[in-house]
Amino acid sequence: MSEGPGGLQAALPREMYVDPATFAVERDRVLYAEWFCVGRLTDLGLHEPGRVAVVDVVGESVIVTSDADGALHAAYNVCRHRGSQLFTALPGAEPVCAAAGSLRCPYHSWTYALDGSLLKAPHADLAADELPAFSLHAVAVDAWAGFVFVHLGAPATSLAEAMARPARTLANYGMGDLVTGLRFTYEVATNYKVLAENYNECYHCGPVHPELTRLVPAFGGGGTDIDWDSGVPHREGAWTFTTTGTTQRAPLPGLDEAERTRHKGELVHPNLMLSAAADHVAAFVLLPQSVDHTRIECLLLFHPSAVDDPAFDPSDAGDLWDLVNQQDWAICESVQRGMSSRSYTHGWFAPMEDDSADIRRWLLPRITTAE
Repeated sequence: MSEGPGGLQAALPREMYVDPATFAVERDRVLYAEWFCVGRLTDLGLHEPGRVAVVDVVGESVIVTSDADGALHAAYNVCRHRGSQLFTALPGAEPVCAAAGSLRCPYHSWTYALDGSLLKAPHADLAADELPAFSLHAVAVDAWAGFVFVHLGAPATSLAEAMARPARTLANYGMGDLVTGLRFTYEVATNYKVLAENYNECYHCGPVHPELTRLVPAFGGGGTDIDWDSGVPHREGAWTFTTTGTTQRAPLPGLDEAERTRHKGELVHPNLMLSAAADHVAAFVLLPQSVDHTRIECLLLFHPSAVDDPAFDPSDAGDLWDLVNQQDWAICESVQRGMSSRSYTHGWFAPMEDDSADIRRWLLPRITTAE
């Protein structure tokens, strides 16, 4: 990408945000070829044995199961007989979660074990040694810190390798033990990359988020010289992401002294954004629906002891996050509309937005090497 005056770096070209054909290529070469977050184990019911969840991965319906031993399996939601879906699922449908001992196709009753192997095919007279050839088409699946990821290609790296940075920077938050205390679902008319780029810079924080910058003054300076590894301090007297900057909830156990008063954030390409406060973690799962439409699941994760408290009230965190989120989604939709103009060819990254520009460094090699 070219460099302009004042050290400005050319951003991705217009078609990568607005053109359906270009998005289809990106979906096939990148989104289907990376570890893709589909939600929380507990929210999908997969923390218990004998469960099935049907999730949408950019238009592909995928079955994720936990077998009798609690091991995870995943497969395309397509019967090997005549192609019927085992579970009716329209593109973009919300997850379906249920208890299950097996998977039976509603069309001709071909039945599969929770690991995807074919158990029986009525009137097909298949020999026992022929059954393995008709297993469901498998999808790679794994879990990290309570999140479920699937991979529709052939993983070049393990999920653990892909999550090495957040595993290091957010190690003390114990995310695998946290539970969802509050959920927001948003339908946002913008490309998922606009959301990721917006999350990864704070050049916009001063103009867009006045309440947030009063809570975290460093955000108001354009986001320069922020040490994300050590965390970002709040204003004097504040120590967490709530409307007041404080809360009756205790800090998460295991945090070091700095983490008990500072904020951390991580963007995990392609679709997980994590914001860690002292008493909770906000997780944003980006679910692209089309080139200009993204569903966002915002999950506020708390320690189980806080959620189990009869007095649990997450509104102090929820009210702030919903305000900040709505501000972000509105400006991102404005960006999408502007990018759709015939006058737009590409944008520019200012020097303090270099972290945001990393989506180019992450995305472009994955598209070109797959050609």
